[in-house]
Amino acid sequence: MKNGCLIALCVLLAACSSETAPRNTGVYMLLDTSGTYNEELNKAEQIIRYTLSKLDATDSFAVARIDTGSFSEKDIVAKASFDDRPSAVNRQKRLFAQQVSEFVDTADPSPYTDITGGLLQAVEFLNEKGTGNKTILIFSDLKEDLEAGYVRDIDVELEGFEVIALNVTKLRSDNIDPREYLGRLEEWQGRVEKTGGRWRVINDLDGLDGLL
Repeated sequence: MKNGCLIALCVLLAACSSETAPRNTGVYMLLDTSGTYNEELNKAEQIIRYTLSKLDATDSFAVARIDTGSFSEKDIVAKASFDDRPSAVNRQKRLFAQQVSEFVDTADPSPYTDITGGLLQAVEFLNEKGTGNKTILIFSDLKEDLEAGYVRDIDVELEGFEVIALNVTKLRSDNIDPREYLGRLEEWQGRVEKTGGRWRVINDLDGLDGLL
């Protein structure tokens, strides 16, 4: 009888836990603005608009640029935690899209690419929002280039996060030695999975249906 009561109690606690766990979604998108990637921002804007169309009430979304030192809120281009009223959500999405469009039209190229700092900021933002699903999108060639003095030799805790690399353009040197391109993908996958994160690469931007 005691065993039966114990099992029933465990089932009840598990049910309560599943009911209280958040089921909303949080997305943080990092935009590489270095070199020729600054000219690719129109593609990034299409992805952002697609993402906006998939998010709903109580979800959160932020877009930030990757520049010299990206572990900073100053690099956030647009952010929103969507209301639970459809009319308010629509207004928030229009404002978000407008802010992104203005950024794309005026963005200056960055001389450096602090991807790790951007990841740290993304994790901090999504953890603060406490969303049930946490996704980080990286629009970049994944080549990190740090200014002298910046230290990024650290592990980013990504347990419970999915990191998706988008539009990973091949550099000129990659055409000479494809091992460089494959090595970057392998290195970032290793860094993400080392701390419990999930990793995906989507280069065909016509196939975004499974993005979120």
